[in-house]
Amino acid sequence: MSVFYTTVARFYDAETGDKTDDLAMYSRLAEQYEGDILDIGCGTGRVLIHLAQEGYTVHGIDNDRAMLDRLDRKLEMMPHLQNNITYYDGDVLTYELDKKFSLILLTYNALMHFQEQETQIQLLGKLRNWLADDGLLVIDLPNAGDVFGSQDTDSILMERTFLEPESGHLVMLQSVSYLDRVTQVLHVDWIYDEMDGDGIVKRLIAPHQLRYYFEPEIRLLLRVSGFKVDAIYGSTDEEPFEEGAERMIVFATLT
Repeated sequence: MSVFYTTVARFYDAETGDKTDDLAMYSRLAEQYEGDILDIGCGTGRVLIHLAQEGYTVHGIDNDRAMLDRLDRKLEMMPHLQNNITYYDGDVLTYELDKKFSLILLTYNALMHFQEQETQIQLLGKLRNWLADDGLLVIDLPNAGDVFGSQDTDSILMERTFLEPESGHLVMLQSVSYLDRVTQVLHVDWIYDEMDGDGIVKRLIAPHQLRYYFEPEIRLLLRVSGFKVDAIYGSTDEEPFEEGAERMIVFATLT
């Protein structure tokens, strides 16, 4: 996706270890849409491994080698999953796959990495070619409405603390961000303060950009790319998408 993930790869699993609320939804969909699954931007395998452990055949694609190296280490400790998992090291926009998938997943915020309309349409065109005729595309995004309605701040925000498991160091994660409401792009500096056993703090600043989408926009993008929206939900429990909803989870099929 970007150099950002190469920079923060060693923190990623510890930082996102408590992100499990969407896994039950993907399990339900995997049971409903029988066949191979494709996880776009699979990273270190959070969703990929979960579905493989449930017995599904899962494919992933990612272009960040540092993240995939961490996935490799996990799979070395899970040889029983080797027949369930295949991943592709490459750019989804140019990668060629002669295969159809029953379920294609753009999991937590993945579509936000595609900031230009040209690349958005290019991506969705790829996914249209890879989706089986009776398959489902799932896109999990934040609800942009609440974010755009909130007041800007230039303060450094405390996000969370966690232990980096390989070193045992305590890491304090903070952020400072700016939302460009014209381009719909969030510019955020993630600040990782890592304290070693001697109390010495090392600071890593990792800039990142994420693009927000509104409901009419995502509907139009999907329509011009050959999809139709079957449903939009406000949570992974498939609650209504309405004002105050935390997420915008889109289910789309081929037209």
